[in-house]
Amino acid sequence: MVINYMTRSIIFLGLLISVLSGCANVDTTSFTESNEAKRFDQPSEGKSGVYVYREDTIFGAAFKKDVYINGKCLCETAKGVFFYEEVDGDTEHKISTETEFSPNDVVVYLKSGYNYFFEQYMKLGVFVAGAGIEKVDSEKGMMKVSELKLAESGHCGSNYPN
Repeated sequence: MVINYMTRSIIFLGLLISVLSGCANVDTTSFTESNEAKRFDQPSEGKSGVYVYREDTIFGAAFKKDVYINGKCLCETAKGVFFYEEVDGDTEHKISTETEFSPNDVVVYLKSGYNYFFEQYMKLGVFVAGAGIEKVDSEKGMMKVSELKLAESGHCGSNYPN
């Protein structure tokens, strides 16, 4: 049976859409714990608060990507989740995300007593979706995090930055 070009194109497009729209999941915390983190309280004395979120978008939804702070596993992300971690304030920190070939890093100085927001975003890769990370302003970060669920920290799918 010969399949014409149009039929092959439709089949390929269908497969592509199913791969791109599949959903990866991670464990989330309780509703109460999630809402507590969304109060955006000032961090403990001498600490800075770090929020890392990944929007609830279709692109790259089938992929989980790790996030690290100073080489330590923070989490494995999926669409529609955020994480919160307190780190030492008044010092520089490296926030990294897993990509296909090498980590994408953001190195930032975090002042004590403040919360900082970072968006992990998905991008096209050669073989699988890649990821990037960028610092966003507090207003945008709080708005985005308010729409998402707090995920369980401490699990990464690889030992990527090491």
